[in-house]
Amino acid sequence: MIMTRIEELKDFGIKIADNMKEGPVVIDVYTNWCGPCKFLSPILEKLNREGLFKLIKIDLDQNRSLGNRFNITAIPTLLFFKNGDLYNGIIEVQGQPLVRDGIMIGAGSEDTIREIISKII
Repeated sequence: MIMTRIEELKDFGIKIADNMKEGPVVIDVYTNWCGPCKFLSPILEKLNREGLFKLIKIDLDQNRSLGNRFNITAIPTLLFFKNGDLYNGIIEVQGQPLVRDGIMIGAGSEDTIREIISKII
């Protein structure tokens, strides 16, 4: 069963600040050797600095148990939370379903990430 509350990440040694229970939170599951992850990371960090969402970065090589819990088999994978809950539903961008039940596999452009967040909030 996939976790649905952000507080459950504490079970995997991930620190969750109180302010992450409100608004959008994006969890970037990456590895240091992943090319698409290196493309996506600066985009996510920029949007985080702008205050579009709160960002948590998790190295899959250092936290396989979390990857197993979310059935992550490809990276990068983004997990979208809204007000402490994993987003429930499908988000389409330009007619393509990119997020399913809070999970997006693969890198996206800055515009794509902005559009996804606009549909979550």
